[in-house]
Parts: sequence; C-alpha cells; structure tokens
Amino acid sequence: MGSSRLRIVILSNIPEVVEMTATTLLRLGHEPVAAVAAQRRKPTPGLTSFDADISELDIEILMAPDRNSLEPVLRSLRPDLVLSWAFPWRVPERALAVPGYGSINFHPSLLPRHRGANPVAWTIRLGDPNYGVTWHRMESQYDSGPILAQRSTPVLVDDTIFDVVPRLCTLGVRMLRGVLDRVSRRDRGEPQPTEGATDAGPFGDDYASIDWSMPVRAVHDQVRAWSFTPGTHSVVGPIGEVDGKMVRVIRTSMQRPDCVARLIQCGDGPLWILETELVD
Repeated sequence: MGSSRLRIVILSNIPEVVEMTATTLLRLGHEPVAAVAAQRRKPTPGLTSFDADISELDIEILMAPDRNSLEPVLRSLRPDLVLSWAFPWRVPERALAVPGYGSINFHPSLLPRHRGANPVAWTIRLGDPNYGVTWHRMESQYDSGPILAQRSTPVLVDDTIFDVVPRLCTLGVRMLRGVLDRVSRRDRGEPQPTEGATDAGPFGDDYASIDWSMPVRAVHDQVRAWSFTPGTHSVVGPIGEVDGKMVRVIRTSMQRPDCVARLIQCGDGPLWILETELVD
C-alpha cells in the first residue's frame, strides 16, 4: 500500500536541498506546499543564499526571522508533515506539534552517534569506517527522536566534501519513499539506543593545531575533517607551520599528486600539501 498524499513543509537553508526534496516529494505523490528558511545574521561561506537566484525553485519560500515565528508560520501553511533537512535552528515543541503526522529530519550520521551540527567531520576525526544517514522523528532535543530509516556508505581515504555530500544526499532521497510510507501509517519508528550516543559539536582549540610528527593518516584526516565543519565556527583550523609561516591547511594527499605540491614528512611517512592560506 502506498503513502497517503501529504501536505509537506520543508525546513532548509539550502536552495539546492529544497529543490531536490520538493522534486522527490512530487514524484512520490506528495504535495510540497512551501519551504521555510531561517533568517541568518551572517551568510554561511560556501552556501547559496535564498536571497540570490531562486527562479528555478517552483515552491514558495518563506523566511522565518526567529525561532518563535516558526509556530505561526507553520500554522498558516497547514502541513500534514514537516520535513527538515539542513535547517540550523532547534525547532520549538509548539512548532513540532503543528503537523498532524509529526516532523521528520535528515541527519548525516548513524544516530545516536554524532548528534549535533558537525557529524560528518566527527565521523572522519574519530576514524569511523562508515558515514551514515538517518531519517528520524524530531523532538525538542537535537537528533534524539525515534529512527525511521538508516543507511551507511564507506569512508574513503581521499573523500572530499564534493564527494561525500552528493553521496549522502543520494542515500537520503532514496530512503524517502520508505520513510514517508511509515509516516503515513503513523509509525513512530524505533527509539534510539541509550548507548553509543556522542556529541558532534564544533571543533575547538584542542584540534586546531597540526602536529607534523603525528602519523600521515591522522594529519590527513585532521585536514579533511576541518573541511566538513560548518562555516560559522569560531575557531579556525587546522593551522600548521610550513616553510616558517603559519598557514591553514585546506587540502592534502597521501599519494604523490600530478600537480605542484609541498612535501611534508610526517611521523610515519610523506604527506603532500595541495592548498593552504596564510593565517594573520
């Protein structure tokens, strides 16, 4: 039996995610009625803004000025379901209670591991063998609600954000049919385990400095992990000394590249630096 046709409001601050999700919902026979974005004081570096070109998005876009505005905005839209994907705010309980079928969220980790805003970076930092994708019901605490679906994909040594994000998005989209089938049956999902929960918050000073005496893989993963951190973090990293100058290391390779690169000897072998920027 297929899903009931649901009126769905999308919560997201990424236009590409809204377009991708809305297209998928239409294909699955649902009705994406609007997308709500959080008004940010400062734009997130590297992300497209809804204030830019949204002409290709065939869906109404609303800006919520603050968390307290979410409940009245959602009430005005009368959704059956709220779907959150890359939304930066914790949604208040009163807003979560508006849709009759509840609210669901896409989270890029195998919950309860890596709850929070920095899950992919922590996946790399801690040396997990797999990235994860979880669809779960939303509750007042971040990433704590019952699980509706999970999948994983291997962590590869040379993965970049341009490899991983599309891979995880593809998994998330493919899971939506089954997730919405469960939602339409008012299936609550499975409670998250009490064991194995970790916090995936922003990186701090303890991970901001590069120690070139560490193993090659550890340094390489440190550089990669920082590339997945949100653009609004207050600590900048990873920082290391190269040729007598302090630089932020942006990209490295464990294999000799076919381009100009700076060779650094780490604790157990060579690492090639592909991109840096000077630190003030």
